[in-house]
Amino acid sequence: MSDALMTRSVTTCIVLALMLTFAAVVGRAGQIDPRSALLERSAWDALRAGSAHTAAEAFREALAADPKNARLHLGAAMAAALERRDRDAKDALDRALTLDPKLTQARALLGQVQYRLGDFAGAIRTYDTLVAIAPDDRDAQATVERWRRELELHDRMQQAVSSHFTVSFEGPAEAALAAEALEVLDRAYWRIGLLLGGTYPNEPVPVVLYTSEQFRDITRSPAWAAGAYDGIIRVPMRGAADNPKELDRVLSHEFTHALIRGLASRGVPGWLNEGLATALETGDLGWAERQVGSQAKPVPLRALQSGFGRLTGDQAQLAYATSALAARRLIEEAGGFAIANLLRDLGEGIDFETAFLHRIQRSFADFQAAP
Repeated sequence: MSDALMTRSVTTCIVLALMLTFAAVVGRAGQIDPRSALLERSAWDALRAGSAHTAAEAFREALAADPKNARLHLGAAMAAALERRDRDAKDALDRALTLDPKLTQARALLGQVQYRLGDFAGAIRTYDTLVAIAPDDRDAQATVERWRRELELHDRMQQAVSSHFTVSFEGPAEAALAAEALEVLDRAYWRIGLLLGGTYPNEPVPVVLYTSEQFRDITRSPAWAAGAYDGIIRVPMRGAADNPKELDRVLSHEFTHALIRGLASRGVPGWLNEGLATALETGDLGWAERQVGSQAKPVPLRALQSGFGRLTGDQAQLAYATSALAARRLIEEAGGFAIANLLRDLGEGIDFETAFLHRIQRSFADFQAAP
C-alpha cells in the first residue's frame, strides 16, 4: 500500500487552508494593487482547480510583485506540497510564518510536511505550538499525540543495516526476523530494480517492523492493509516468522512503492502505483485473474486513479487485482525500461496521457480498451 494516507493528511490541510485563505483573498481584493490582486486570484484559482503546477508558476509570479505577502508564500507551499516538493514547501512555509506567525494554516501544513520529510521531532514541535495557539483543535491534538507515541517507539528500537536498507525493530526477540527481512529486501532490490531497467534507490530505504497494534496506530491503515509506504516501509509482523512467503510478498510490494517514489514523487495514478507493486510481488497472479474473471463488468482503470485506502476489503481486492493485471500487461507489452521512463516523465510533471503515448507507443484509451 502506497502513501495515500499521509498524502490525505497533507491534502486535508491544504483543503482547509484553501477555504480560509481564498475567502481572505476575496475580502481584500480591493485593497491591493489591481495587477497583484489579479495574479493572486489566478494563483488561488489554479490551486482550487487542482492544477498544482500552474498554481506554482502563478504564485512565483505573484510573489515577485508582492514578496512580503505571507498568504502567497502559503499558496506556493501548498502547490509545492501537492507536487511532492516537500523541501520547497517547507521553505515557503517558514517564510510565511516569519511574515505572519499567527497564520495557523501554514503551521498545520508545516507539521505535515516535516513529518513527511522524516523530521518527527520538528513536526511535534510545530504541532505543539499549533495546539498552544488553537487549544480547541482536537485533530491537531490527536495528531501530535500519535506522532509523540511514534517517536517514543522509534527511539527505543534497534536497527539492522545493509547496503540498501535500514530495518528498525523493537527488541532482541525480533532480531532474527529483521535479519530475514533484510535478506528478502536485498533480493527484491536486485530483482525489481533490474526489471525496471536497472533502476535503484539513490539512498538506503528505511524499514520499520511493528506489531499489528503499533502499525494500525501509527499508519491508520485500513484493516486489510498488510503494509504501508510513506517514505518509510512499514510492516506489521503478524505471523511473519511462520509465513516467509507472505513476508517476501509484502516487502517486495512496499519496496516497489519506494522505487516508484524515487522515479516519480507525484503524478502516478493509483492503479499504476499499486498495480506495479502487486504485479512485481513474488508469486503468480492467478488469484487476480480469478477475481477479475468473476465480475460481470470489468472495473475501468480511470476509476482507480486515486489511492485505495478508503475501499472496503472486497473492493480493495478487486482494485488490486484489476491494477495488477493491467500492470503485468504493460510490462509484457512495453518492458520495464519504458515503464521507468513513463514514471520519470510523470515525476517531471508531464501529463499522464501525453507521457503514456510517448513511452508506451499507444494511447491510454487504446491500452485500456484492449482485452
